[in-house]
Amino acid sequence: MGRKCLFAVGAVAFLLTLTSCTHKPEESLLKSYFHAIVLNDVTTLSSMAIEPMMIESDSWKITAVTEEKVEAAFLPELNKTELELKKRMEDHIGPTLDAKDQLDAAQDELKYNRSPAMRKKVEDLKTAYDAIFEEHKQFQKNYNEAKAAAAQEEEITKFSLGAGDIPNARSLSGDVHSKQVEVEAVKEGQGKSYRFYIRQYVLKDVEAEANFRGRWIIIRIEPIL
Repeated sequence: MGRKCLFAVGAVAFLLTLTSCTHKPEESLLKSYFHAIVLNDVTTLSSMAIEPMMIESDSWKITAVTEEKVEAAFLPELNKTELELKKRMEDHIGPTLDAKDQLDAAQDELKYNRSPAMRKKVEDLKTAYDAIFEEHKQFQKNYNEAKAAAAQEEEITKFSLGAGDIPNARSLSGDVHSKQVEVEAVKEGQGKSYRFYIRQYVLKDVEAEANFRGRWIIIRIEPIL
């Protein structure tokens, strides 16, 4: 291969590398998003954002972009936490019911035995039950919050992957890429700023040796006051 040919191949490789390094996913994503707003294309908006927001504008521009952040996939850990808290809650059901049974039995006995000792026993059992019941309610609250967080993250993961139902989505490992993008939208000469939270999932199924490269999506949009 001649020098000219080698130089041409090297130049093309350099340009491809440069393009990859300077790729700005937020530009194409937001361009498509605002174009869909102009067309009032709710279907397209809903395919790009978890919670689409209609932003009326005559023009718009990106004013700031954070560095791309790369983190380990959140869902496996959230799923693990959910299962652990579920077990704690279930393990606590037995002691809670036992405390309630003991209180009920003592209260029944109190109907026939009004002695000071019996009254004190009922009072102590009620205090113990109230404490364990409050503890159980906290277990339930923790579990419900963990369950909701895992379900939300699973929804976002599948939304980015766009691969339909993925039964083992909670076990996929890999990376989550994210950015925050500030945009100024101008309507009739008045500018208003918004912050877009965008994310991409690049995951893999280790056992099946399958890769899942998700698309960039909009997680949240909020006005900047």
